[in-house]
Amino acid sequence: MVASARRFLGNLALAFVALACVFAVGEAVVRLLYKNETVLFPRYHTDYRYARYTIRGIRPHTEFWHTSVDGSWKFITNNRGFRNTQDFSYAKPANTLRVLSIGDSHTQGYEVHQERTFSAVLERYLIHHGLAAEVINAGVSGFSTAEALVFLENEGVNYSPDVVIIGFFANDFEDNLKSGLFSLDGEGRLHEDKFEHLPGVRIQNIIYSIPPIRWLGENSYFYSILFNSIWVYFKEGLAERANEKAGGTEPRTVAASDFEYAIPTTSARSAYEIALAAALLERMNSICKNRGIRFIVVDIPDRRGPRLHASSLPPQLTKQLKTSGIELLSSQMLFRDLNGAVDLFVPHGHGHISELSHALIGVELGRRLLATRHGTVLQ
Repeated sequence: MVASARRFLGNLALAFVALACVFAVGEAVVRLLYKNETVLFPRYHTDYRYARYTIRGIRPHTEFWHTSVDGSWKFITNNRGFRNTQDFSYAKPANTLRVLSIGDSHTQGYEVHQERTFSAVLERYLIHHGLAAEVINAGVSGFSTAEALVFLENEGVNYSPDVVIIGFFANDFEDNLKSGLFSLDGEGRLHEDKFEHLPGVRIQNIIYSIPPIRWLGENSYFYSILFNSIWVYFKEGLAERANEKAGGTEPRTVAASDFEYAIPTTSARSAYEIALAAALLERMNSICKNRGIRFIVVDIPDRRGPRLHASSLPPQLTKQLKTSGIELLSSQMLFRDLNGAVDLFVPHGHGHISELSHALIGVELGRRLLATRHGTVLQ
């Protein structure tokens, strides 16, 4: 019995050493050949329960790093997983303007330093101009408009915001379908289809509870390739089901990188996708209007080539938002003089909007909020 146990332990040790050697060789090869094309962007998702819904968010009280050829960026989350260094109570401090920012990784600030997200810029702008202000950055990587609606309706309003800002990006059309949370009935009304959306969260809860694996996620290029390959496999299945739900006559070709990069898989939008996005934003606007909250949609620019960008909102959706009286910060208005001259995106990595773009968005939002308090409405 003792001899058998020793043999087992010896074989286990040999297997561990062999695995470590394979991993070390793989790491060396990836760093030599693919380091510039590989990113270390661990997601740090976990599950949150908001009333009937269970959806993803960022792990609370967590510090982690993202790294690519473009640089390294530190993330700090508060007790609710928001990318803020301070915690926020539901009760708003007296005489304070509170802003709630919701959206996906562009809002959260992938490939951007924490103090340079548009939420952080907006807060400093307001304070510099004499207002007591708090801006909560509740952006979550991968979030769809559908998930943002769930968060706003069941949790975000509890923070008594004076202003709600949602960053809308071109891939939200597809992400709304993939979430499966809402659909449209025959009359074009929103229907609640399910109350849970946790893609990849359960495995992440396990991974991030093991410190050595957490370390690999932030430091190992070989591990990043392995993990993202598995991630993409499951994402492709989710995309196929979403494509079928969109009702398109032609199946979409989904590249692996489409789910790892902050880009849409197609510039063509079905009528259903546009109608669903409009209905989600209109419901968010109604929630805010009924509570006296100002609601602003920020049109995150969509990269179309070197130093070229376009609106994330097709004309039909822009028209619908205007008809519904929804305030829109148009990327074409804000960045029109920069098209063809300045790149608004991080050049490599996942191609998120750059710190310059965040700064311009944050300042313009600040100008609008200040102008309104002074009795002027900017368009």
